Amino acid sequence: MRRAAVIVLDGLGIGPAADSDTYGDGGSDTLGNVARAVGGLRLPNLAALGLGHCAPLPGVAAVGTPGAAHGICEPQSRGKDSITGHWEICGLVLPAPFPTYPAGFPADVIAEFARSTGRGVLGNKAASGTAVLDEFGDAHRRTGQWIVYTSADSVFQVAAHEATVPLAELYAACASARELLQGEHGVSRVIARPFAGHSGAWSRTPRRKDFSLPPPGPTLLDRLAERHIPRVGVGKVDDLFAGRGISSIHAATNGEAYGLIEGALRAMRRGLLLANVIEFDQSWGHRNDVRGFHAGLMGLDRAIPRLTGGLREEDIVIFTADHGNDPTTPSTDHSREVVPLLVVGPRVRAVSLGRRRTFADIGQTVAEFLGVTPLAAGTSFLSEVWID
Repeated sequence: MRRAAVIVLDGLGIGPAADSDTYGDGGSDTLGNVARAVGGLRLPNLAALGLGHCAPLPGVAAVGTPGAAHGICEPQSRGKDSITGHWEICGLVLPAPFPTYPAGFPADVIAEFARSTGRGVLGNKAASGTAVLDEFGDAHRRTGQWIVYTSADSVFQVAAHEATVPLAELYAACASARELLQGEHGVSRVIARPFAGHSGAWSRTPRRKDFSLPPPGPTLLDRLAERHIPRVGVGKVDDLFAGRGISSIHAATNGEAYGLIEGALRAMRRGLLLANVIEFDQSWGHRNDVRGFHAGLMGLDRAIPRLTGGLREEDIVIFTADHGNDPTTPSTDHSREVVPLLVVGPRVRAVSLGRRRTFADIGQTVAEFLGVTPLAAGTSFLSEVWID
């Protein structure tokens, strides 16, 4: 009757990875830079777990007796997007990055997308999601053409106003793009970006939908499915795994996600809860919103007692992240960073787990904990933390 929960705080990096400079992310340190920007963090519940032992953070003390096993994890997969991070957490390390398109997509790809969907294309450039609406929103409303854009990540994003293009048509167009973008142009995700509003006041709606490539090898979710061990998803995790091995209830805000996580932990009898908490990345990191990010951290801290207070004897809860997204740097994209590792449970020994070589140590630990076949990557730390 064991239960494991892996709660991925999307974008919550905690310092430079060994190869950050290679990715152009020198100086990125999401939690550290936010802490310095706001004059120190006040996160008593996270501090009590041991966040201050993961890395030096202004305002977050390294308490004498932490409540969680603690450390950091290095990324090993090539890339710094959410799919890469989540797959690595679940034991699949990618040796090559997904393709990116800083100068936009090839003309033949755009032409085929327009032909297959029956609408023209605006944009086709790398841009932030809000800036691209300011630039092309009015033209889209006049013409009905798609707004297609990308970022530093491997994404093909399609924006459409909900009053101009029916949501079902936007989703169908993205499914068509997903079929098109394979092989050489196999981007990690095609993302439907519905929006609303009017000129000068555009806003994304919560009906985003991701169309990802399926993992090219077995993950923790596959191993659990083989043994018919339940998998419960919160947030966009089903999209990130192309629906393979998990279904999920999506949450538009961190607060919604925390509520869903609480509910799942009350209801689950056994198995894995995999959750993605989205706003550190989507709402604040990508928009360089330091104040919002700080408020989000305080909201997370307030939620910690609810997320950990009702744990059962055979439970393990792991808080981590999939990459960084530093709102204090000029970039609005993901950053290559190490991620925090906090492991909580009634029978968890609050030891230092040090600097782990890969995110996959998390998945390997959960695989051992739930009694399934070992994963291809990662080293389990279960024997270091579990009290028999």
